[in-house]
Amino acid sequence: MVRHVWEAAVKVRGASEVVVATDDARIIEAVESFGGRGMMTSPDHESGTDRIAEVARRLKTDLVVNLQGDEPMMNPRAIERAFEPFRSRPKTVMSTICTPLESEADFTSPNVVKVIIDRNGDAIYFSRAPIPHDRDGLGSFKPRGAAGPFKHIGLYVYRRDFLLEISKLKPSELEKTEKLEQLRVMENGHKIQVVRVRWDSTGVDTPGDLKRVEKIMRRKR
Repeated sequence: MVRHVWEAAVKVRGASEVVVATDDARIIEAVESFGGRGMMTSPDHESGTDRIAEVARRLKTDLVVNLQGDEPMMNPRAIERAFEPFRSRPKTVMSTICTPLESEADFTSPNVVKVIIDRNGDAIYFSRAPIPHDRDGLGSFKPRGAAGPFKHIGLYVYRRDFLLEISKLKPSELEKTEKLEQLRVMENGHKIQVVRVRWDSTGVDTPGDLKRVEKIMRRKR
């Protein structure tokens, strides 16, 4: 799975270097076996943000991409789209991507993170719960226009200095409740630009996810 993610990352146009950050020597060995570069990090990190920040301190770069190792179906073009806010809105400090929600099953699943966005393209909130709540009980899930909800895809781009700043903050209350590291950013008053893409990506969080991804990959061969 790590190799699939690495292969997507090295195809990203404009990326200067790909590093696999881990606290497990077995992953380093696997990465080096297919020609990748791994970097050992502390085993005490509570989130991917904190782990990536440790690596970023050793690198000289303006932007840092956090591509999570459980996203073997990530499209390189989707990663490139996440760079766009940094060109169009110079004050952007962090971005991520989303795609339309396709089913009520995804809408209600706690393993599928939902995001709603404002008219400027900034995230209003991320949640594992169905958002927004249908107060009037009008029925099954349906997209509700430009605000969403959308399916959040676990990819982040940071300005390096901002990433280092955020990593110094303690995990926030919403972050700890939802187990979503991006909420730390929002609770501390910062904006996250959300780019809508047409490509989906299935993260592997459960044995069922793994079976589904394997089935999709077999069909693509």
